[in-house]
Amino acid sequence: MHDPAVRDLLDRLFAEAERDDERSPGRPAPTVTAQERSNLLEDIYMPISARGGDLLYSLVRGIRPETVVEFGTSYGISTLYLAAAVRDNGTGHVTTTELSATKVDAARANLTAAGFRDLVTVLPGDALTTLTAVAGPIGLVLLDGWKDLCLPVLRALEDRLAPGAMVVADDSTFESMSDYLAYVRDPANGYVSVGFPVEDGMELSCWTGR
Repeated sequence: MHDPAVRDLLDRLFAEAERDDERSPGRPAPTVTAQERSNLLEDIYMPISARGGDLLYSLVRGIRPETVVEFGTSYGISTLYLAAAVRDNGTGHVTTTELSATKVDAARANLTAAGFRDLVTVLPGDALTTLTAVAGPIGLVLLDGWKDLCLPVLRALEDRLAPGAMVVADDSTFESMSDYLAYVRDPANGYVSVGFPVEDGMELSCWTGR
């Protein structure tokens, strides 16, 4: 994580992400599909915050999961933090998924530049389809794709979560995350969940295995 080449790459990507407002085509209509949204916003980075990235890195270092799953690769900023932690742990693999073909290519290039390409599998396509092939037990999940899909993706992964697995959902302060938060904060659903105060919020949920 402290390799100058990795830090420089992250700094460049965060600097590009600061121009998201300039490049933004505006909010997509609510009637468009997830694929259409991805195509429309293919130039928008939509990254986690740097502090959120540091939190992800710390969680992976502490949990030492063999299997890490990410929903919503974008340009790979969050993926770089996950991969850096896996590399520094000396064990594990990250599987991430992205709808935008442009972003898939960019993320793969960024991971290669950081020297992490062998640690990450980038799956192009719909997460509800691509992630069905990921074998458990899954030790950590990052949900950072379209907010209306975070809960369906989590439900699709639940039967492969390891007891004690950590599920991290970014942008937890968004209104579109209300159904997700209601689900993970209900103890009957098998999670111990708490909000973490990074930019736009992160929800940290530990899977108890019910």
